[in-house]
Amino acid sequence: MFRRREAVPFAFVAEADRFRSNVAPPPRQRPSASELAGRTLIGLTVTAGLVGSLLFGLPALEAPVSPKAPSQAQESEGR
Repeated sequence: MFRRREAVPFAFVAEADRFRSNVAPPPRQRPSASELAGRTLIGLTVTAGLVGSLLFGLPALEAPVSPKAPSQAQESEGR
C-alpha cells in the first residue's frame, strides 16, 4: 500500500481555538416604529388573553356551595 512520507501538520487544529476573525458582522438594524407597535400589540394581546382566561377560569375551580347543607353554626345553636 501507498504510505505518505510527509508528516501531517496538526498544528492548525491547535491554532483554530485561538483564531479570531478580522471580519466584523454587520451592525444590527433597529426596529421601525411599526415593528415596535406590532410587538407591543402582540404582547398586550397575549397578556390580556392569559388574564382573561384566569378571570373566567377561577370561578370554575371553586368548590360548589350547596344551600341545603346545614352550617355548623346552625347545628350548634339548635342543641
